[in-house]
Amino acid sequence: MAAVEERTSVRAEARYVRTAPRKAQLVAEQIRGRSVPEARTILAFMTRDAARDVEKVLSSAVANAEANHGLDGDELYVHTATVGAGPTLKRWRARARGRVARIKKRTCHITIALALPEEQAIPAPLPTPAPVVAPVEPEPEVEAAAVEEEEAPKPKRASAKQAEPADEAATEKPKPKRASPKKAEPADEAATEKPKPKRAAKPKASADKPKPKTTRKKKEDS
Repeated sequence: MAAVEERTSVRAEARYVRTAPRKAQLVAEQIRGRSVPEARTILAFMTRDAARDVEKVLSSAVANAEANHGLDGDELYVHTATVGAGPTLKRWRARARGRVARIKKRTCHITIALALPEEQAIPAPLPTPAPVVAPVEPEPEVEAAAVEEEEAPKPKRASAKQAEPADEAATEKPKPKRASPKKAEPADEAATEKPKPKRAAKPKASADKPKPKTTRKKKEDS
């Protein structure tokens, strides 16, 4: 029977991080062998962009130790901090004379392991609590009378078309026709029209009266 190896570290890993392995490795070297509070302080004041990614992995490792093993994060220290190379995304950009320049977008895998001082054994993982199932309440019994009322078919309403009598056309009374205005006029319209009164003619000017002569003044010579 094989002996069960005791666990001495709790780890967390971030894969395919979009940063160069060399840049992340420079940050990981600064926190290797330091306590968790000291490592957090160093990463918080570091100006490199890779420090944000390493800080996330460190926080994940601390959360694993506290949630799964019931440890205190401040009592742990960074046992290992390694950075491995991931796949490289290849892109390009246009250059002079129709040439193409290669762009390599590198990725990396960051792994951080935490351990207790003096290489103490990590306790076994805490048992996961069983899911709590809410008790199902029994449905109230429905009275038989109510069930019968629901099952009884409702009387169908007679449609409006069926209610009308079959001999509707025979019972309908013919509507009186309205006399058109043209037919209402008498045939002898011309005879009944009254003659229009004639306008009185204007009196013509008498021929005996001579027309007044108009005289133009001659311009005096200056």
